[in-house]
Amino acid sequence: MSERGQVTPARRRGLADEVADCIREAIFDGRYAPGAQLREVELSGDMDVSRGPVREALRLLEREGLVHCAWHRGTTVTSLSVDDVAELDSLRGALEDLAVREVIASASDEDLASIAKTTDTMERAADAHEMVRCDIAFHDAVFAAAGHRRLADAWDGIRCQVHLFLLTRIGRSTQGYLDRIPREHRELVGALRARDTDRALALFAAHRRLAVDVITGADEQS
Repeated sequence: MSERGQVTPARRRGLADEVADCIREAIFDGRYAPGAQLREVELSGDMDVSRGPVREALRLLEREGLVHCAWHRGTTVTSLSVDDVAELDSLRGALEDLAVREVIASASDEDLASIAKTTDTMERAADAHEMVRCDIAFHDAVFAAAGHRRLADAWDGIRCQVHLFLLTRIGRSTQGYLDRIPREHRELVGALRARDTDRALALFAAHRRLAVDVITGADEQS
């Protein structure tokens, strides 16, 4: 018996994916801040598409955690609650600790150079939103260098939400941000290159904690 026709043909990338890309980039660029309303009619008019692809795109973004759809409020860019911040930070920390251990144990010098290269772009970041993109690129490079496919997949599953987390952080305060972030990441690279597991884990934890403290206002209480 022929096996042809037993599986559904793969769908080509459609218009909804392109619309989702546009909305996602608008969120990451700061054009739609957390809590901003996303109206299908306006989005379809702005992008010159029908409401169907916009509706499907918003469902895709909801699965990524970037937007929230509610029948009585419509669709809004996700605003992270205190519980959201705590959950995301704890999950990111667990994944990142494993990534750091894997990088130190097995990453090549070329892998470490790729991580270090992302810090060079931070020096040229023109604004806070561009710096957030550089920050995400750094952590992308760390997970890639870990050489652990399932770990990389797990990071990819929360990556957009971490980006939103960092956008929330700069929405709270950008004081000293453009100067501090490159310096912090150079320290992270130094610990990775030294293959110093304890120091690297401590520095990555402090890096995450600072962002959480800014979002929750804990930095103002210290």
